[in-house]
Amino acid sequence: MRCVIARFPFDFTKSGVMESMKGVKAEEITGASVVIGRRAYPAKQVGQVLTRQDRRDFSADEVLRAMTKLGFTCRSQPRTAAPARGLDP
Repeated sequence: MRCVIARFPFDFTKSGVMESMKGVKAEEITGASVVIGRRAYPAKQVGQVLTRQDRRDFSADEVLRAMTKLGFTCRSQPRTAAPARGLDP
């Protein structure tokens, strides 16, 4: 599938993305993420590995759009614990 990231066209396949991310250690997730296989990766890390571009050259949204079209599970924010209830100061 053709995707445009940072104004450059790329042809990605789901199997190609999985192969590219194979053996890549996932960094800590602080924002948007993509689940590839059994691991969740920061969207910017996925974009950097796949496009070989500097992370400053593209947005996480561009990566999320492309990965969603390929069928990967994407999250726009990391999961956090629910706030405690009834503990008003």
